[in-house]
Amino acid sequence: MQQAAAAFLAALEPHQAQKAHQPFNSEERLNWHYVPKERQGLCFKEMRPSQREVAYSLLRVGLSQKGLAKAAAIRQLENVLREIEQGKGPVRDPDLYFVTIFGEPSEKGVWGWRYEGHHISLHWTLLRGKVIASTPQFLGANPAEVRDGPLRGTRVLAAEEDLARALVKSLDAAQRQEAILSDTAPPDIITRAERKVSILEHRGLAYPQMNSEQQGLLLELIHEYVSAQASIMARQRLDRVRRGGLENIKFAWMGGLERGQGHYYRIQGPAFLIEYDCTQNDANHIHTVWRDFNGDFGADLLERHYQSSPHHQRMANKSVK
Repeated sequence: MQQAAAAFLAALEPHQAQKAHQPFNSEERLNWHYVPKERQGLCFKEMRPSQREVAYSLLRVGLSQKGLAKAAAIRQLENVLREIEQGKGPVRDPDLYFVTIFGEPSEKGVWGWRYEGHHISLHWTLLRGKVIASTPQFLGANPAEVRDGPLRGTRVLAAEEDLARALVKSLDAAQRQEAILSDTAPPDIITRAERKVSILEHRGLAYPQMNSEQQGLLLELIHEYVSAQASIMARQRLDRVRRGGLENIKFAWMGGLERGQGHYYRIQGPAFLIEYDCTQNDANHIHTVWRDFNGDFGADLLERHYQSSPHHQRMANKSVK
């Protein structure tokens, strides 16, 4: 990852590097979102073909094949939206996705990078040559199902929807009383784009209250989110989930149970939160996110690092100034 990020910066012209490169302690590093808007960074539209290939090489290090495919398909949905909206909405362009490097890619120091645009917000933080955080992780899809045109039938985030619905519909009456919090789904993920995510009310059906088949569906659903990341980060994240105790994980649902009805679910453990919402555009517009309560942007490990490295902290503060 360090080599790929350094190669990306080296491939840029000075004016491009100025856009793509920021100090690690820049306020912008925490300024994430998933709506269609201008980002700070260098977008693919401003890159030459050879530079795009170097940027893709960096993405191939951070994401699995499944994650790359999902991200590419989400970008192509911008073309679908452009046809649907006919200029009446925001600018829709699959090349308006931005790569930003924070700090100096190094095996010794701390640095990070971001890949972001409409419905994609992916972040990696590294310390001493190791990835210490790969969250927030946001992926969305609009339309959730393409209903016309050459991409008709495409469902980029189908597994995230179908596995959760299979789980909630498998519940018996007593289990549903625990799992279904409301007949109405919220209009978006509850935590939106908070920089520091809040722990939500810990309600829902707990893992031990499920039978073995239902537990398998829940774990498969969690793995679907994790599997967007390259294998090393995916294993690290699953290890943290298991260390927190599967018995402490709860699954909660809001809204209708059938396709086409607005719905929402969340999976919450002691250290992490998965949120999913599909209510907008007649329940054909999905938002998904994985948050770590203390680990987003590497916050917890960086705090410990700075506490034990006062000289490093002084230099980091100096770089911000």
